[in-house]
Order: sequence, then C-alpha cells, then structure tokens
Amino acid sequence: MLHISELAARRSGRAAVTALAVAVACGALSACGGGGGGSSASAAPAPAPPPPPPSSGWMSGVFMPSAGFAAECAVPRSGTDPATAQPFPDVAGSVLRENNWLRSWSNELYLWYDEILDRDPGLYSTSDYFGLLKTAQRTPSGALKDQFHFTIPSAEWHALSQSGVSVGYGVEWALLAAVPPREAVVLYTQPNSPAADDNLTRGSRLVSVDGRDFVNDNTQQGVDIINAALFPAQAGETHTFVVEELGATRTITLEADEVTSAPVLDVGTLDTPTGRVGYLLFNDHIATAEQALIDAVTALEQENIDDLVLDVRYNGGGFLVIASQLAYMIAGPGPTGGRVFEAMRFNDKHATTNPVTGQPLAPLPFVDTTVGLSAAANPPQPLPTLDLARVFVLTGPDTCSASESIINGLRGAGVEVVQIGSTTCGKPYGFYPQDNCGTTYFSIQFQGVNDDGFGDYADGFAPANTPGTTGTTVPGCAVVDDYARALGDPAEARFATALAYRDQGAAACPAPTFGAFGASKPGTASAPAEGRMLRSPWRENRILLP
Repeated sequence: MLHISELAARRSGRAAVTALAVAVACGALSACGGGGGGSSASAAPAPAPPPPPPSSGWMSGVFMPSAGFAAECAVPRSGTDPATAQPFPDVAGSVLRENNWLRSWSNELYLWYDEILDRDPGLYSTSDYFGLLKTAQRTPSGALKDQFHFTIPSAEWHALSQSGVSVGYGVEWALLAAVPPREAVVLYTQPNSPAADDNLTRGSRLVSVDGRDFVNDNTQQGVDIINAALFPAQAGETHTFVVEELGATRTITLEADEVTSAPVLDVGTLDTPTGRVGYLLFNDHIATAEQALIDAVTALEQENIDDLVLDVRYNGGGFLVIASQLAYMIAGPGPTGGRVFEAMRFNDKHATTNPVTGQPLAPLPFVDTTVGLSAAANPPQPLPTLDLARVFVLTGPDTCSASESIINGLRGAGVEVVQIGSTTCGKPYGFYPQDNCGTTYFSIQFQGVNDDGFGDYADGFAPANTPGTTGTTVPGCAVVDDYARALGDPAEARFATALAYRDQGAAACPAPTFGAFGASKPGTASAPAEGRMLRSPWRENRILLP
C-alpha cells in the first residue's frame, strides 16, 4: 500500500521543499527497491558510503573552526547574491571542504551538538552528510527530537522568505488518509492564483491526477506521476485534476505559476449578544505579513472588538519578530511592558553571547514598532493595539514554531490564551538560516523560552480536554477541523466552539472526535485525527534575522 513519507532533501534533481508526499510502501511491490524515499525530517538509515578517499584528514572529536572552510565550493557561484547585493564569496573548493564546513558549523552551533555521531566527512555527499548531523534522540511521546533539519536552494529561500513567491497552483492540500483509500482535501487557495481562478474551494476532494487514481493507485509509476503533478518543478507546467465537490466530480487543468502567498487571508468582526468578536486568519510569518497584520489589527481596533479569534491552524511560523509584533498588538503595552516575548537558549558553548551575531545574549521583547520587513521603519512607527486580556487561538498539527511562540509568549505575560482545535506541532526551537555554496541550511540552534522561562513543549500545546495527550495543556477544547465550511464562517466547528466558549467556558467543549472528509465521527479515547498539510519545511520555522 501507499503511505505518507517525508520527502528527501533532493527530488528529481531539484531541492524538495514539500514536507509530505506519497511513496510506495516497501514489501508490497517489487518497485520498492531500496525504499520509498528518504527524509530530511525523520531518522533514516545512513546511506551506504563510497570507498574512503586516500585521506580526508578526519580525526574523530577534533574540529577546526568552520570559518576556515566557508564558501570553499565544489561548484562555486559567480555573479551577485540577491540577498546581499554583493558578489558571491565562493571560491574553488571540494565536497570534502563543504562537508568539513558543515561538520564544524554543526559542532559550533547545533543545539544538541554533543548528540551528533561524528562521522568522516570524506565518506558522503554533502546532502547525505548534512542529514546525519543531527540528534537521533526522541521526546517523551516517542517523536523524533529533531524533526526540523532541512535545506533549500539559497535563491529559492530568498524569494520565498522575502515575498512569499513560489511555483505552484496556489492551493493548500491536507492529507486525511495516508494509505489507500487515500484522501486529500483542499484547505484554502491563494487569491489571484490558478486554483482560485478555477474556483477550487475548501473541502474539494482529490480523485485523480493526470489520469492516475489518487485514491487507490499503488504503483511506483503512478506515485511518481502524482507527485510530479502535485509539486510542479517550474512555471508553465500543466496538469489535470479530478476533484469531487458536493457529491459531483469535475475536471480542471491547472497551469503552475509563480504564486505570491497572502499571509493574512481574512479579517472581520461578528456581533454577538455578549459583544463584538474579531476574527483574523493568519497563515504565514513571511516579510509581507508585517504590513498585512498592521492593517488587519488597525481595522479591528476601529471596530472596538471585545474578543479576538486568531486562526493559526495552518500557520507553520517564519520570522519570530512578526510573532512578537502580533502578540504585542493583541495584548497592548499593559501586560507586555517590560516583559520578555522570547529568550533564546543556545548550546552550552554560548551561555552569554549570541554565536551568530556576536552580541551579548538579550531576549526578544514584545516588539511595539515596525521593523522594516514590509512596513516603513525609518523611523520606526508605533503599532496599533487591541489591548485584550484574552485571546482565542484556533490550532492544528500544522500550527508550528513562531505560531506556537505567540501562545507561549502571551501566556508568559499573563494573557489568557484559550486553545480551540488540536495539538500543535511542538517546535520550541529555531535557527538562523545559513547559506554556503548555494544551499541554505536549517539546523536547530536555540530553544525559545517565555518570560516565565518556559519552553518545554516539544510535544506541542494541546487543548485541555485532549485525550491521552503528552503535550502542554492549555484551557480550551479539542475540536476536529471542519472541511465542510469556509474558514471564518461562524458555523465552522472551531470558530463556533470559540464563540460558545466565551459564554459557557469548558462546558461548551464537544466530545473529542475523529475527523473525516466533510464530517465528524464518534471518537474514542484517542486524540482527534488530523490531516497534515502538503507544505515546505521552511514554512515550519522560528527564524531570526542576523
């Protein structure tokens, strides 16, 4: 049967920037060969090394400074770096020099550097070697301690992080069933995208892709065709999809394009008998989110709302400073004044100094002005505030990293956070992206803690009535995602529960249920089942600016 697997760091000669994809389960088909794909985010057997070179100079436990190997590239770049507007620093080097840089850099900065098994850098390709430079330990729930180790081509990273531009159709999918009969539904679409132009809407179920049965095809050829269509390599590719909507099927042809992500997709207010409630759908902590959030909060401020429902169920994070700005705009200066939004804890080699910036370690406060990511900051402008003592946060397993920082930071400042949805991804960690030789590396370098010094939520934040959770519990209700209704619809299950909780407290919580397409089913003692988004690992980050 087919199952869901993490994509390897490279796919079809191109960096894989998608977190999940279908793969053939070994043992079922002869097409399995050596397996259905590696993982940049999960433990995998070490690749079989080639014969050792005559001499790599490797001595176990002995590390030279990484600066001595930086930008010594097997294939040097030429021209100007768009991220810095300066010439590329690359000089002629080798795979061994690149691997030595990775080895030393990881030993210097990786949060759990002492849990990396030191291996000869002369025995591996650079992509394989980076995949081994991480801990293999696990959290109390049994999850891998480091699920967030990945790379992306530097040029692609610059385009994605600064403007949200990526090649695709502008549709976000969730996988609800990992084995045949497989199931995937539309979560939402980006405005002015090919998917939006074809009226692809939330809850549409994927039936077939380029003539292949998405639900049941269990051949390697079929899986390859499906993956190639779901994750187009370049703009201009066209692929055919059959989707089921309201019990009927239709066929659409989508042409991949450069799609710009809209980080704030919905903002509005709802009048209730007990006050006016604001709703804010926030999906990405990218640079353009700074101005978009300022505009959204300004609109809500003018509406004099009594409560806010912040929907980050699909927000995997991004720039941490944006999370800090949003938390400040929600709570205002009263509870946040003089408080820490998030302090960074690096490995034990860097107890007092930030090893990336070289500056004394200083916590990130609740940022109360613009910083120039997309809003004018010369001079910095004060941010609007809602001055709320409570916030309802809608979450899911794709709520990650910087989005979790909003929850943790506000709780540390004494703001009441009510969580509606399901357990978050559990990533109290972050990193400074680092380019070397055209690849940007993401390797966990610090743990974030709030004003109370808390940051131990590696198994996520979970609503208080979540059965069997090992996560950090937060007041609220476990509610399965409702794909049958639009995001922002007051009748949508999570939004409706948040509204009911305002008046009834925990008595408003429904019994935890398993999720299925377009419906809920009676639950058991297990936590609610959730689909997972097909998205880039770069969108599940807590990213700092140097």
